[in-house]
Amino acid sequence: MIEGRRRQDMRVTMTSVAKRADRANEDFTCAGPTAAVLLDGAGIPGTESICRHGVAWYANRLGGSLLSLLSLVRDRSLSALLAQAIEQVTDDHRDTCDVANPISPSATVAIVRLSDGLLEYLVLGDSVLVLDRADDAPLVVSDPREVIISRSYQPAIEAATAGSDEYHRLLRDLRANRNQPGGFWLAKDDPQAADEAITGSCPISELNGAALLSNGASRIVDRFQLADWPEVLAVLASSGPAEIIRRVRQAEARHAVAADDATITHCTDLAEA
Repeated sequence: MIEGRRRQDMRVTMTSVAKRADRANEDFTCAGPTAAVLLDGAGIPGTESICRHGVAWYANRLGGSLLSLLSLVRDRSLSALLAQAIEQVTDDHRDTCDVANPISPSATVAIVRLSDGLLEYLVLGDSVLVLDRADDAPLVVSDPREVIISRSYQPAIEAATAGSDEYHRLLRDLRANRNQPGGFWLAKDDPQAADEAITGSCPISELNGAALLSNGASRIVDRFQLADWPEVLAVLASSGPAEIIRRVRQAEARHAVAADDATITHCTDLAEA
């Protein structure tokens, strides 16, 4: 430890499971001593014709760039670092892919970072962050904009034949709301999307930990209602992220719901001394 600098670290456990064994996992998570990131890649049929790399590549590349910046650059905001990472990854495939196309790969983002006695956080898109507060109810941080807009399209999408021209048209129309005023925001090709993220901080002394979940994992609460957030935190503490995802998979099978990539990163033993 550098003389005069307070120690900061945390214990991290994580589990990520692809929707199917024969498909690439388009979620990504990674962590260092003072930061953790979770991304949920987004794409629709046809994305591969726009970007030769694909959604999983985009999520992995952006997540790796983010963690590197979080580890090396301590004096910039989470939004500024996300904007820089988006710009870096966009430059990585600008010459080979149609990065500005509405259906080019994108990703939701959730970040936590320990800094000067605080746990700072950022959420962009429909991933979920849950702060486990020692003396209060959990603080759930989420961005509802995509969910709200998607609801207006859902009846028509469900009525359309999967894979049909109408089905793909509806998905394209929904995606046209992405990164537009009045729409919803994800990490894609425009660094300014980072300015739309939900950000905040909480004193480390008030926290037992934090959990980051992709929307395929948060289904245990917001879709299947198998538990509330205090119960989820209790299971994470006792059995770890894999148990939550196991219960989600059971519920998907029971209700005949298509599986989604599911990822949880659980940060505990937050330390600053």
